[in-house]
Amino acid sequence: MSEEKEHITFEISPEFIDQVTQLIETKDDAKVYTFLNEYHFADIAETLEELDFDQAVYIIKLLDSEKTADILAELDEDIREKILEQLSAKEIAQEIEELDTDDAADIIAELPEERQEAVISEIEDEEHKAEIQELLTYDEDSAGGLMAKELVRVKENWTVLQCVREMRAQAESVTRVHSIYVVDKDEKLIGRLSLKDLLMAPDRAHISSVYIPKVDSVHVNDDAEEVAKVMQKYDLEAIPVVDDEKVLLGRITIDDIVDVIKEEAEKDYQLAAGITQDVESSDSIIELTKARIPWLFLGLLGGIGAAGIMEGFDAMLENFPILFFFTPLIAAMAGNVGVQSSAIIVQGLANDDVKGSINSRLLKEMFLAMLNGILLAIFLLLVVWIWKQHFLTALAISASLIVVIIVAGIVGTFVPLFLDKRGIDPAIATGPFITTSNDIFGILIYFWIARLILGI
Repeated sequence: MSEEKEHITFEISPEFIDQVTQLIETKDDAKVYTFLNEYHFADIAETLEELDFDQAVYIIKLLDSEKTADILAELDEDIREKILEQLSAKEIAQEIEELDTDDAADIIAELPEERQEAVISEIEDEEHKAEIQELLTYDEDSAGGLMAKELVRVKENWTVLQCVREMRAQAESVTRVHSIYVVDKDEKLIGRLSLKDLLMAPDRAHISSVYIPKVDSVHVNDDAEEVAKVMQKYDLEAIPVVDDEKVLLGRITIDDIVDVIKEEAEKDYQLAAGITQDVESSDSIIELTKARIPWLFLGLLGGIGAAGIMEGFDAMLENFPILFFFTPLIAAMAGNVGVQSSAIIVQGLANDDVKGSINSRLLKEMFLAMLNGILLAIFLLLVVWIWKQHFLTALAISASLIVVIIVAGIVGTFVPLFLDKRGIDPAIATGPFITTSNDIFGILIYFWIARLILGI
């Protein structure tokens, strides 16, 4: 069975976990090794997350470093941290030497500072060690923090024959060759080389006459999200990383960008839900509470504010108690419309799809909200009028709904645009912030318009 077929069809099941557990309990290393070695490293990593911790450590120490290095890179960070605590600095260094520099640097960066130094000192490959140390100097959320040093580069003054020889030597350390980069005598990136053009060129031709001078690149200090946008826009599988002098430093591959996109999506989702810190379900109750309590407290203050507003209209509620029963409807519609508007804007900002000025966006949202509000208000007017047989009351509630929806749409549009202009993550505007603010505005507008129409 090929590794690719196993990877496609493999599924974790209770029966499979029981089978692995029973094999481990036999303490027959050869059988365990033979059984697990047939599976893809990603499948084994998924299996380890279902096993007892001691069993996971046993498997890591049993299998070859060539495989366990990739397994460690795939593991959940919390599990990997615990496993690394059980390994010596030399054992970790042996795993690190089997990984690409970007994955190796990521794992070392998770270790305490003292252990980092100990592990690095145990790495025997001096070139690999130096490259990892270089990567550790970059911010983890920058292009430098994402890039790997492994790539294939050729010089413009080489002949095709010399180029092929050099590429063969370089390719030994590169897991997958996405692109061939061309540099000048000062190692500055000047273009890329098409494999087809290389194969079709005469052996004695120079690369300077064959290469493509146009190549997209990112600066080593560029933000990871900006790199993701560039690669997404141009459908790139890999992108070179350069410094201020255009010297080629490394490359970023699509698998790392997928991780960035996933992490950003998770962060935005948590912000939209009113969670201010990066947390997981496995975190402690204290950590989860610290992440959730700020927005919950804001919601509590918003509720107190809404109650205070309603108290100011107590005389009107005594004469028209029906207004009280429609308060939740007005607040809910305000919150829903605000979240819808802000969600569309936040998504557009994330994908660079938001065009035009803030004023044009606000105007468009105002007309959209007005249309929606009128349609909903007509339905509500008929329902309340038929139900309560009081036209002015029905008109007051329906007219309020139109204005509330328009205001909520404008607020939901303006807030994320304003936050983005100020360099604040606009995803924060899709959650409790919008809901709470629109609840308060909605109730205030509701009672104010009702007072005008009912003449109280």
